Amino acid sequence: MKLRTCIDPSGNFAYGIHKPAYRVENLRENNSIRPLGWFKNGAPCDNRANFPPGQVDVEHADPVFEVPNPFPFKGVTYILKRWADQNAKDPGRIALPAAPRVSFTETLRDWADERVVTASAIEDLFYDLPDAIKLAIAETTTDPADLICLAQLSCHFIYDKNTGHPVGLRYQSDKKGGTRPVIYDPLLYEMVANNACLPERYKEVMVLRPGIQGSSEIVGESQDTASESHVFEYLRRNSYIPWGHYAANNAHDAVRYRLADLGEKDMRAMRHLYYQRTYVRLAYELGVSIECERRELSAVELENLRRDVVNALSIPEKQKHLSCNRTLWGWNFGFDYAPSGYRIHASHQQVHQQYAMVPVAFEPLGAADSSLTPYACGDWVADFIEDFRRQTGASFFDAYIRAIYNNQRMDGAPGESSLIIYSDEHVMVFVPKAQTSQWEVQLMTLSPVGNIIEADQAVRNAIDYGMLVAARVLEAMGARMVCAFEYSKAIDDWRDNAQRLIYVFLPRLPESPGAFSESQLRWINGHYPEDFAAACRAKLAQIEI
Repeated sequence: MKLRTCIDPSGNFAYGIHKPAYRVENLRENNSIRPLGWFKNGAPCDNRANFPPGQVDVEHADPVFEVPNPFPFKGVTYILKRWADQNAKDPGRIALPAAPRVSFTETLRDWADERVVTASAIEDLFYDLPDAIKLAIAETTTDPADLICLAQLSCHFIYDKNTGHPVGLRYQSDKKGGTRPVIYDPLLYEMVANNACLPERYKEVMVLRPGIQGSSEIVGESQDTASESHVFEYLRRNSYIPWGHYAANNAHDAVRYRLADLGEKDMRAMRHLYYQRTYVRLAYELGVSIECERRELSAVELENLRRDVVNALSIPEKQKHLSCNRTLWGWNFGFDYAPSGYRIHASHQQVHQQYAMVPVAFEPLGAADSSLTPYACGDWVADFIEDFRRQTGASFFDAYIRAIYNNQRMDGAPGESSLIIYSDEHVMVFVPKAQTSQWEVQLMTLSPVGNIIEADQAVRNAIDYGMLVAARVLEAMGARMVCAFEYSKAIDDWRDNAQRLIYVFLPRLPESPGAFSESQLRWINGHYPEDFAAACRAKLAQIEI
């Protein structure tokens, strides 16, 4: 199979440019010339330009760069040169504005002017608003007063008689004998609870207090009192991920609704729980002795356990005991619903991550001789780089890293040429040459570390810090919805393929709906990756981590 990648074995990027020039035969029979409007002097402005008399000659259409993704299964990126040239003049313009201050209550009071508008009247008006308007206010308002009114419409609170503060929700029995909170409007409830401007007393009662979102068991915890970092690990038994998954969420006393609030200790705590859960699970399957009941492992204990797991994995007989051989890690940050009720991003706003392990096999159905195995996205990487080595004789990741270091601007103009946002001796955070989100950022290990089992403590620390850099920079750029995930190597894959561990950060932008082009893996961009990297480096210099 032909290798459709922008990585040349020489360690350089390979891509192309379209310079369209073409003729279009005019097959239209009739004209439908109409006025579109009128100028101030009364002269009409019509649509005559839309009805050419003959054939159309397009002599110099806008050039378009076509950049195959380094990984063929990720498609191709098209960069419109005219747009990118405009952004290259000032990379600092590649940013989203901060959300504006919005208050329905204050707007109402301003509209009422000198008329008396009581709190009761405002509450009544909120009640009478159409549902779509309530949702729009819940999503966009920055006024806690708006959110409290809407919260009270969405559910039944119990209040402290002395302070008037909410202390919990009214509960009721359901038809199956269980209990559930009294929530009148589930969608409005979600919208309000996920707005960062909601007072924290309400956030805790509605979504943060352990147990309020269901009966999922808390099976892990990481807490640092000095830094006020506190993360719970929830077990999701009946998961859309077969064999269950874990969710590491910030606790009720460590509220993190913005990436700017996420500190280094927070990131390390969430990632520690991921490493710990994976290593402990593998230890039990491989027969590695460990004492960890009802406690968190220290950093030293975690590293010692990892080494014991690596040693056990080197024994072929013990490998046969593995029921799972690949890791799955993902992170959605940001929450949004359209007023029409369409969910636009993740299920909740708080900083959290989800992780699991992928089984070695599943029960076969259908074709008796099927060689299918459970899916893990890192397998695509492993298969491709093996093909790359077989066809070129070169190591893909060695060539890829050289290409990043050797990068030249796509437009050939003077200016910033580096794709690297941040790097140390273990990892680099960089902008892919072919971004699959307009603001895609990736983190990659520089040494042949393909999964978290192969990552020692120094590499894990570098990964955690690099991920924090990527997240904080993207929010500083204005990103409010980001998903991230891991491409990792199979734990029992001993092929000499030098696979690197990769983390991908994909912001969702207002003008990137994910339509038919993206469904075909055709990604449209309006800036050069070098300019986006320069804009990210400028933001990184302005923030404290």
